[in-house]
Amino acid sequence: MKARVFFKQQLAGILEKKNSEYYFKYDEEYLSNSKTKSISLSLPKNKKNFHSKQLFPFFHGLLTEGFTNKIQSRKLKIDEKDYFTRLIKTANIDTIGCVNIEEIE
Repeated sequence: MKARVFFKQQLAGILEKKNSEYYFKYDEEYLSNSKTKSISLSLPKNKKNFHSKQLFPFFHGLLTEGFTNKIQSRKLKIDEKDYFTRLIKTANIDTIGCVNIEEIE
């Protein structure tokens, strides 16, 4: 599964889940623009391909918690612990901060 990551409505990079591991890579155009910023302190702007065995804490922080999490999971018919699917299904609009996630189908 893959998703586009937007920062202030500009494509910043691609987030991917592959074999239960997570990858994030900044978009080349975003990297080459000196006016763009890192999407997070934990994901500094560089050519590195970030890798994690868990959903990156920055992206996990975009998820709802508690009762809202339960409602979203039931409504979307996904497991509450499937953080990546929940992220790409719910973080496309009205998120905290300047980051939006858009599923790549």
